[in-house]
Amino acid sequence: MSSCAIVWFRQDLRLGDNPALVDALNRGFAVVPVYIHAPGEEGKWPPGGATKFWLHQSLKSLDKDLHDHKSKLILRTAGSSLDELRKLIKETGATAVFWNRRYEPAAIERDTTIKESLTKADIEVHSYNASLLFEPWTIKNKSEKPFRVFTPYWRHCLSIAEPPHPVSKPEQIKAPAKFPHTIKLDELELEPKIKWAEGIREAWTPGEAGAHKQLEKLLENVLANYGEGRNRPDQVGVSRISPHLHFGEVSPRQIWHRVKHEVGTKRGAKAKEGAQIYLKEIVWREFAYHLLYHFPHTEHVPLDEKFRHFPFKRDARALKRWQKGLTGYPLVDAGMRELWHTGWMHNRVRMVVGSFLVKDLLLPWQAGAKWFWDTLVDADLASNTMGWQWVAGCGADAAPYYRVFNPTLQGKKFDPEGDYVRRWVPELAGLEGDKIHTPWLLSDEELEQAGIVLGKSYPTPIVDHSVARLRALDALKSIKEDTILK
Repeated sequence: MSSCAIVWFRQDLRLGDNPALVDALNRGFAVVPVYIHAPGEEGKWPPGGATKFWLHQSLKSLDKDLHDHKSKLILRTAGSSLDELRKLIKETGATAVFWNRRYEPAAIERDTTIKESLTKADIEVHSYNASLLFEPWTIKNKSEKPFRVFTPYWRHCLSIAEPPHPVSKPEQIKAPAKFPHTIKLDELELEPKIKWAEGIREAWTPGEAGAHKQLEKLLENVLANYGEGRNRPDQVGVSRISPHLHFGEVSPRQIWHRVKHEVGTKRGAKAKEGAQIYLKEIVWREFAYHLLYHFPHTEHVPLDEKFRHFPFKRDARALKRWQKGLTGYPLVDAGMRELWHTGWMHNRVRMVVGSFLVKDLLLPWQAGAKWFWDTLVDADLASNTMGWQWVAGCGADAAPYYRVFNPTLQGKKFDPEGDYVRRWVPELAGLEGDKIHTPWLLSDEELEQAGIVLGKSYPTPIVDHSVARLRALDALKSIKEDTILK
């Protein structure tokens, strides 16, 4: 009779390139696939609403894939993953537990405790890298310290050995003589009770199969124009793979080697150029994990300590208008409404709305990070933290604080015909071309012809950008002066 092992699924909801699963099978174990829902163990970042919705769909997809391999996903909910694993070990007679590593501070602490406890109980514990190209502790600068600037980090990654090739999906999954009890997926209560997530449901196909379909779209339709298209929210110019990566429905190794192989052998020069830029984005994600691993405090406080004293404001009304896409700046409002409807926002627009919150409204970046955490389907702690500190100018390799995105100019440059705004801000759909980005500058006649009443059908700007920019620069000057005085 084969000995039994638990394979503990977390943010690796796939069968392909799953080293924990494959190694358990290679060692001859019968496998009990398990997912334990324990949001209380996620520190101050339990899953947000959009994350929970996606997780429900992804677990459903994984269970179907396991059934196709004559296996099944055992679902449990718990206050303590360690206690639940102990119960499962007792129920199944398992002698080993396999999992793929996570890198968030709370997860590292939890996993370390579990590994120590199970090892003391004579249970084999094996953990693997399945979500990064490189382990964060293996990448160091010439001074043997972590990188804080992306460009030398990128160059270093290119100079070392290629990331390992992905491991193949198992053809068969050996099942135990008897599976333990599982609760029903609905008992995890991940889906919302009211139908706010229908837009997300329409926009995405969670699961491993959906992830690979999205990868095919990237290869076939996006890479050839990725260099330019990735900045255009009015076009389909980005990969839209980020939520699939976050939930581990596809691995960065699968993406890396597929893009390099396909483009290197079958595509033209434009696609090769686009591939290089896209792979750099994959390494940008790696850099986010590198920073969070080495500077775990940055999930809440800025890496640049002088920004702890930045004179941010507390304005609940302004924050609510930003969240609802009612700032009076069309590109900002379009982005925030796209986020609410689809659980996602184009990266160029993320930078604009982030800059607007932190610099035009002088609201803390943590408030933006919290909102994104709840509404993004790709709400990844490492990327979310780095992204907000980048745009706020207080993190590693950050945009200088004095770089304040002008939402009007950004709109005219990257949504020149106004198609993106027109889709998400239908109140302004009657305006032609780039006039849609500055409705407050139009004559009463132009507004009337478009059916717009500023202040009623669409808000007037919440701030004057030119004035807000100077206010932000004065705030920056104040913390610099404080630093000098101290």
